[in-house]
Amino acid sequence: MENQELLRVVDVEYLHDYTMELEFSNGERRIVDFEPLLIGKLREQLRDHSKFVQFALTDWTLEWYNGVDFAPEKLYELGKVA
Repeated sequence: MENQELLRVVDVEYLHDYTMELEFSNGERRIVDFEPLLIGKLREQLRDHSKFVQFALTDWTLEWYNGVDFAPEKLYELGKVA
């Protein structure tokens, strides 16, 4: 079995509203609209735009002030090629 590196988010550029351009560890860039993902008690807090922009890039993905994060594979899958 080949040793495959896990997909990670390595760079992020906030674009507008709930949309960001993400660069992944495989070198691809994808544009992700997070608005449809903001469902559930913690995630719905991010519908407040002032809270949505309070994110940080961790070693593997984006994380918000309240602990919300998303699997890089899911973001890659949902993203549109930049």
